[in-house]
Amino acid sequence: MAVKDPFQMFLQQVDDAAPYVDVERDIVEAIKYPKEVLCLSLPIKMDDGSIKVFKAYRSHHNDALGPCKGGVRYHPDVTLEETMALSAWMSIKCATAGLPYGGGKGGVAVNPKELSENELERLSRAYALGIAKFTGTDIDIPAPDVYTNPQIMAWFTDTYEKVKGWHEPSVYTGKPLIIGGSLGRGDATARGGVYVTREALKTIGLAGKELTVAIQGYGNAGSFAHKLFAEILGLKVVAVSDSKGGIYNPNGLSYNEVFNWKKQNGTVVGMPGCDKISNEELLELQVDVLAPSALEGVVTSANADRVKAKVVVELANGPLTPEADRILEDKGVLILPDVLANAGGVTVSYFEWVQGRMGYYWSLEEVHERLDRKLSEAFHDIWKVKEAKKIGMRQATYVRAIGRIAEAMKVRGFWP
Repeated sequence: MAVKDPFQMFLQQVDDAAPYVDVERDIVEAIKYPKEVLCLSLPIKMDDGSIKVFKAYRSHHNDALGPCKGGVRYHPDVTLEETMALSAWMSIKCATAGLPYGGGKGGVAVNPKELSENELERLSRAYALGIAKFTGTDIDIPAPDVYTNPQIMAWFTDTYEKVKGWHEPSVYTGKPLIIGGSLGRGDATARGGVYVTREALKTIGLAGKELTVAIQGYGNAGSFAHKLFAEILGLKVVAVSDSKGGIYNPNGLSYNEVFNWKKQNGTVVGMPGCDKISNEELLELQVDVLAPSALEGVVTSANADRVKAKVVVELANGPLTPEADRILEDKGVLILPDVLANAGGVTVSYFEWVQGRMGYYWSLEEVHERLDRKLSEAFHDIWKVKEAKKIGMRQATYVRAIGRIAEAMKVRGFWP
């Protein structure tokens, strides 16, 4: 069965929550669609003197709660529909975390691994220039996402500031510390997911038990999740994977050993003492916690019935299709949805934005404590909605978030 495009997934998720939302249906309809989308063609001079054109996008979904916020991804599969969906999920995510933001997202259809450092810089500066009129501290604040990093944010920021003629450290987040980044941003997505998982395990009576974890995806979120599930919660990570495949060891995988192996070999595959498994097999392992941490649509109606985990923590955006949601919920699986579970990244980006505006920066301990408090409160508020309305966690998360966005829209009024 073909996986529906991400924007159709978002629309379905809103429709699934709509019967439980105390909001007029026409306002729910207005929340579904982006306010505006910028489509770009970026002609870049390559090192060999040729010109290559890259398609790029930036979507502003909804700004009722505040300026738009969301990352920029570099990936060959970036499309307009995906960018629209990711910006919409950011609206829900920011409302879920209680941040004064709406949703934005951007992307360039490119495989950055095929570019030289100079080509990557030229492409990044061209993109920042192209969206300069679409961004600003109180307009839209981009950040890292798939295959973008602090260095790319530095190029973005420098380009924007040179175009504008002034310093504006809060226009981009996820920057290097030396130019206004925040402590705690590197592992924020995973750390937030671990905090949410901790509260969930407490709530369902599994905290403190010997539990196993499988993590699909070993980029930023997945690798830090490996470290922090073990370090903070004492869970045993038995399987991890990346784009080339996965490894499994029922006795547990050492974070330091796996991280160093991947750093040296470019993949987790082949690590001594482990069984090789596919990404698909990892999803179906007999584990307590499953953390999809790669791309969207990996658990569908075709394989959801074979997922054996008790808890699914969505560190990726949209890894479960709506059909998979229903199958897993019918099986009694607790789903910690992406818009809650991976909201740590945007929450610490918010902290960076605040610190940049003040020109005063917090300690790492302060960042961690504020992140923990924000996402723990969000989890428990959503759990109350889930229990009161007898619905799933994703539906409850959307009910709460849509209510917040709709309230802001109604207070502002509809003009012109």
